[in-house]
Amino acid sequence: MKNLKDIKLCVFDAYGTLFDVNSVTKHYCNELGDISEPFSKLWRSKQLEYSWLRSLMNRYDDFWHITEESLDYALDYFNIKNEFLKINLLKSYEHINCYGEVPTTLFKLKEMVISTAILSNASPNMLHMAIKNSKIDFLIDSCISVDSLNIYKPHPTAYNLILEKYDLNKNEILFISSNSWDVAGAKSFGFNVAWINRFNNKKEVLPFESDIELKSLLDLVLLL
Repeated sequence: MKNLKDIKLCVFDAYGTLFDVNSVTKHYCNELGDISEPFSKLWRSKQLEYSWLRSLMNRYDDFWHITEESLDYALDYFNIKNEFLKINLLKSYEHINCYGEVPTTLFKLKEMVISTAILSNASPNMLHMAIKNSKIDFLIDSCISVDSLNIYKPHPTAYNLILEKYDLNKNEILFISSNSWDVAGAKSFGFNVAWINRFNNKKEVLPFESDIELKSLLDLVLLL
C-alpha cells in the first residue's frame, strides 16, 4: 500500500462520496413503491451520462439543469406523471444527507492539520445547500465547482482546479471518491487516489486504478 504520510490536502468528490445520492429518493418510497431503488439508480446514471455527453459535445449546462433533465428521463421511463413529485424530488437535493462517518472523518483530518476540499461537478448553489444541510461547512476549507470551466470531470482541466487553488505538489494531495470513473480521472491526472468502495462494486477495466481501496471514509484517517 502506498505511503501517504506526505499528504497535506484531502480533496473529496461530493455526491456518492460525502453525500448519499440515494437519500434523495428515500423520502418518497411510498410514492415510488417497488421502483424506488431502480428509479434512483436510473436518475443517477442519466445524471452522469448527460454530464459526460454535454462535455463531449461542448454543450455545457450546469449540474442543476442536468439533474432536472435526467429526472425527467427517469419519470418518463417509469411512466410517472406527477409534477408535484418531480418538484419534491428536486427539492430533496437541497436537503441531501451526508454519510454518517463524514463529520467524524473531516473533524479528525482537521485535528491532523490536513486541509480539506471538495471538487465536484455540482453547481455552486447545490454544493452550498448540501454542505449547509449536512452541517459540515466549518470542516471544509474550500469547495470547488467545475462550473467555472464549463466542462465536467473526468476532464483533466477539472482536476487542475486543485493545483490552481493550492500551492502543492501532486504527491501532497489525496483525491477521494466513491465513483470509479472519478477515481480513473483523478489517477490519470496524477493524483494519489483513494476509492471508497462502500458497496463492493467491481473495478473498472481501465488502466488507472486507485492507490488504496477502502470500505469507509473513517478507514482513511488510519492511513494518514
